[in-house]
Amino acid sequence: MARPRPQVMRLSEAAAARIKELMAKSDRPIAGLRVGVKNGGCAGMEYTMEYIEQIAPADEVVEDKGVKLVVDPKAVLFLLGTEMDWKVGKLSSQFVFNNPNQTSACGCGESVLLTPAKPEGAEAH
Repeated sequence: MARPRPQVMRLSEAAAARIKELMAKSDRPIAGLRVGVKNGGCAGMEYTMEYIEQIAPADEVVEDKGVKLVVDPKAVLFLLGTEMDWKVGKLSSQFVFNNPNQTSACGCGESVLLTPAKPEGAEAH
């Protein structure tokens, strides 16, 4: 019997509430929020987010707290185990990624260094 796959990402209550609020204000139908990573920034990688109208067959779909997250298949191993949070500060409000795969970040907080998670059952060399 195959083991169930782990949930790639999860949302804090604050993040789920903020995403629902933003999606409700959209003037077009939204299928979900696509989350991924791209090369860039002084630490090497940046998180990406965009609302999408259609889910691609290869996308990893995660439903958490009433929100549909769509994880870019190329980002799954970089985001495995991540919690997405919404932080409100005195001067700014932003989504924050609490990612166990993050090994460092730049001083400005715009980019991170990520190490891909090892697939379950893979041995470290």
